[in-house]
Amino acid sequence: MQRYVPFYEEIQRMTCELARDFCVSGSSLYDIGCATGTTLEILDPVLDPSIAFVGVDNSADMLEKARQKLRHVAGRRQLTLINSDIHARFSIDNASVVMMLLTLQFIRPLYREELLQRINTALCVNGCLLLVEKVTGPHSLLNRLFIEHYYDFKRRSGYSEMEISRKRESLENVLIPYHIQENRELLFKTGFTQIEEFFRWYNFCGIVAIK
Repeated sequence: MQRYVPFYEEIQRMTCELARDFCVSGSSLYDIGCATGTTLEILDPVLDPSIAFVGVDNSADMLEKARQKLRHVAGRRQLTLINSDIHARFSIDNASVVMMLLTLQFIRPLYREELLQRINTALCVNGCLLLVEKVTGPHSLLNRLFIEHYYDFKRRSGYSEMEISRKRESLENVLIPYHIQENRELLFKTGFTQIEEFFRWYNFCGIVAIK
């Protein structure tokens, strides 16, 4: 992920710090789109063992890697890994923190409001949603410049022009970024009361939304 996401380790650190700020003993922390469980592994040493971890991902292979990576976590706290299409109505319950790191952008726009509404309903009072997303802005020139600077980052990270082109084609109509303002409006609409950016790098944005 370090080759793909700018400041990936710093984003991980910041989201984990914020998760620690909002997690409540006896509640659950959800990582929707948990992939191989890296974020949950980082969080385990710093959160009270009474906080249950729930990881959700649509890839059985990713979850098997997460299961192996998190074996020591399962011996310390309740750990549940759910293989589910993110568009499906998987259960969310007793959550103080929900994380979606580069996940919402892959959910079809038609389903985003319903998912965010379910997350808000499941969160305890003053619980939070931590989002990291690719975003667009209102200015087409800046959007183009930000995307080109992102491609420069990928070149510096070792991607070839062919790899960049193939990745761009594979994500077309699959990764659908919203304007930053669209994300804010959607979060307010689904019941979140306080929304702030905690990270920004060109077209990457971290958002904390409090119930």
